[in-house]
Amino acid sequence: MSAPTKSRTTVTEREARQVAEAARQQDWHKPSFAKELFLGRFRLDLIHPHPLPDPESVQRGEEFLAKLRTFCESTIDSARIEREARIPDEVVTGLKELGALGMKIDPKYGGLGLTQLYYNKALALVGSASPAVGALLSAHQSIGVPQPLKIFGTQEQKDAFLPRCARTDISAFLLTEPDVGSDPARLATTAVPDGDDYVLDGVKLWTTNGVVADLLVVMARVPKSEGHKGGITAFVVEATSEGITVENRNAFMGLRGIENGVTRFHQVRVPAANRIGPEGAGLKIALTTLNTGRLSLPAMCAGAGKWCLKIAREWSAEREQWGKPVALHEAVGSKISFIAATTFALEAVLDLSSQMADEDRNDIRIEAALAKLYGSEMAWKMADELVQIRGGRGYETAESLKARGERGVPAEQILRDLRINRIFEGSTEIMHLLIAREAVDAHLSVAGDLIDPDKSLSDKARAGKNAGVFYAKWLPKLVAGPGQLPTSYGRFKYGVDLSGHLRYVERTARKLARSTFYAMSRWQGRMETKQGFLGRIVDIGAELFAMSAVCVRAELLRSRDEHGREAYQLADAFCRQARVRVDELFDRLWTNTDALDRKVVKGVLGGAYTWLEEGVVDPSGDGPWIADATPGASKRESERRPFGD
Repeated sequence: MSAPTKSRTTVTEREARQVAEAARQQDWHKPSFAKELFLGRFRLDLIHPHPLPDPESVQRGEEFLAKLRTFCESTIDSARIEREARIPDEVVTGLKELGALGMKIDPKYGGLGLTQLYYNKALALVGSASPAVGALLSAHQSIGVPQPLKIFGTQEQKDAFLPRCARTDISAFLLTEPDVGSDPARLATTAVPDGDDYVLDGVKLWTTNGVVADLLVVMARVPKSEGHKGGITAFVVEATSEGITVENRNAFMGLRGIENGVTRFHQVRVPAANRIGPEGAGLKIALTTLNTGRLSLPAMCAGAGKWCLKIAREWSAEREQWGKPVALHEAVGSKISFIAATTFALEAVLDLSSQMADEDRNDIRIEAALAKLYGSEMAWKMADELVQIRGGRGYETAESLKARGERGVPAEQILRDLRINRIFEGSTEIMHLLIAREAVDAHLSVAGDLIDPDKSLSDKARAGKNAGVFYAKWLPKLVAGPGQLPTSYGRFKYGVDLSGHLRYVERTARKLARSTFYAMSRWQGRMETKQGFLGRIVDIGAELFAMSAVCVRAELLRSRDEHGREAYQLADAFCRQARVRVDELFDRLWTNTDALDRKVVKGVLGGAYTWLEEGVVDPSGDGPWIADATPGASKRESERRPFGD
């Protein structure tokens, strides 16, 4: 029998939503291609012509990539990292000497000042050499100390910490707790004001880089008191501070070299000068940091796709079955086509989103979230297809293959390594809800009070009037558009015709918006509980965004005489594959088993089907489902292990 789980912080569903809503960036000051897409408006002008980096940033980025490639090929031994579950000290030392810790940090603080575009190219390159090393660099710069300080830090904080992060110190981001994941309203770690300091107490889980970090970004709850607004607040904390204990180095099915742990804070004093932003702004800081920080994951997913394509091509040309290479058998060939087309799409989505982030002309919070969602899901599928193409050799480890005289292809490892991306920095399920909330923002802005039970009749009447004005203008525009004109987007032709795909995107965007409006009218306040429906709406939007990105990228490559004909072929293949998926998703909007599934779940939780579990043994043994995280002094020796020590 499992040990009982200790009492937890209780927060109602409404309170949790209020915390999340307060942390959202609620204003839209810049245009957003994806936001417009969900509203049924295909704003191709926002992404075409494809935005381009300036020549100076290209030169700086390419020079660094050349050095980084040499380092990856000569110094990073992926097999050793997998075998020892450690990144060797000399690898981290070499990365520091290259300046890789400061890729995104301004040169005036000792960084390289790379653009988001080239930062992502660097992560894709490093991640192909070792996903664990890619995760180390990504956690340090995408969500660690540099990014929140860049956006929210004071000049004094930037002067104090950014030079360290650029060259010597590794940082980590600490938000998750043993009983708190994507529901920060129940955050239990506290930061109690005491003179010029705050005193931190609590436990943080899954602290990527936490075992080796020198600097930490810690999210903690400040109690409300006289002179203190309170709320979830962000702090920069020295990892060597008295009272910090790394209680465990966690081990995972993949990314075996990452330094991820459990960190306990007991009476840890942090100067008030180390607080990032005002009290209560911590969650907003975390979410804003992730707006572009999320692009690091699709960067490594795109890199993984490139590697999967290379291995699939080489292996399927070499391996013969029934008198011809397996690639020429349709069952295998369709998998290779999927990998090739999808890799092209992931890079198109990534580069487009990254360049838009660099230009800062558009609001890309939805684009970045879609890139993360789509990249993580599709990269996993590509790796799974690669394992299938390789057959038994795909399931066999690289070490075993090499020991018996064959090429040590780590196909099974990349499958394990990529799996976490569907969970990291917002699980697929959470990303669906996050994107859906942004996608219906315009509707809630004008009609949200109509379905809010706490609003007065006068508020509802005012909302009804505003909604009537909005929908009177908006709904008629969803009836017809350029997607119904055979000549629309006619310039997208080069060997193959992509204009039909863009017309499909335009028509389908309007259909998507109509479906969303119908669902809101039908379910009103219950819309937020229809997570299956919302997930499919978001997945359709992701496919449409990817289709738009591949067409724009293909035209860019054609205009620059860079494999234009081949790019058009890949874009055509991807769009045709995506259209099949989109049509299936639309069918499942209204024809699905969501209601029946809810009944079955209630039966499972109520014990109605425990008889189905009979006939097996449970090797997991006893123990609590969630570890005790009661504040207090640690009873363990610290497992903190800085590189070089």
